Amino acid sequence: MTMPGQPAALRQPRVVQPVEDDGIRREVLRGLLHEPKTLPPKLFYDEHGAALFERICTLDEYYLPRAELEILRARAAEIAELAGPRTALVEYGSGAGVKIRVLLDALDEPVAYVPIDISGEQLERVSDGLRKDYPRLAVHPVRADFTAPLVLPAATPRVRRIAFFPGSTIGNFHPAEAIAFLRRVRMTIGHDGALILGVDRRKDVRVLHAAYNDSLGVTAAFNLNMLARLNREVGGQFDLDRFGHRAFFNDTESRIEMHLESLQDQIVCVAGVPIEFDRGETIWTESSYKYDRERLDTLVSAGGFEITRLWTDARELFWVALLSVAPTPTAR
Repeated sequence: MTMPGQPAALRQPRVVQPVEDDGIRREVLRGLLHEPKTLPPKLFYDEHGAALFERICTLDEYYLPRAELEILRARAAEIAELAGPRTALVEYGSGAGVKIRVLLDALDEPVAYVPIDISGEQLERVSDGLRKDYPRLAVHPVRADFTAPLVLPAATPRVRRIAFFPGSTIGNFHPAEAIAFLRRVRMTIGHDGALILGVDRRKDVRVLHAAYNDSLGVTAAFNLNMLARLNREVGGQFDLDRFGHRAFFNDTESRIEMHLESLQDQIVCVAGVPIEFDRGETIWTESSYKYDRERLDTLVSAGGFEITRLWTDARELFWVALLSVAPTPTAR
């Protein structure tokens, strides 16, 4: 999910740059002084937040990682055949590097892997493990925010490039941001490249509600941890008992929204700046768009791609799409 104007990936465990950075501090204050109030979801992933995320992925209600892995394992051979031999894999938001192994085991002699992530420590750990387990694979990690333009390492071989963007992270972008992201991917992989994309589907609202309001309260703790981090790293004075977790499905926009709701009228100082809250006012911390086929077709086409294959799991909760680069119209 993401806030207005703040593309960022949810459900990808990573530790971001310290909040002590002046740019982040300014971003926090700008969001809290905005109407509606917002905070960037990248603040979820301090050490404790990343651990809470890992717990979320094990919850019965949180179907997404299991559904996607089911599809990847069932369709790995088909993906490999469509990708072709001796490719270079480029993964956006590589995280813990679990899903990429399913593809690497299936592909025909992949020559390179470029994991892109903002967490340098995790990136190096995952890269070292892959170098050990796949000694013939050239691994070129890139520490970067993949929501911004980037350049692949010069050592990346000039072979067919297959981008990998799992985890339904595309839903963390608002539609215009998602289109811009896909267009950047298209430029990176070239006219003969392809993109393997994870997409969460529209479904029964009860399933969505349970996934973001789990019975054990882990997602609530994950959301509230953002305020604890601001207290620790930005001099915030949030009383966590005065805020509550709120997540709901916005049917019109086809997205889950996650908020922190003020339980009373209050004033909270953040970095020395007083922030006023009315009772019931919220801080919008993230959104996660859910796609039906029409919305997905519109997104993919606007991003410069075509759907080559579209696979789902047994419960039809999730999609993995193989996208090919759409031809550029010839000028007349």
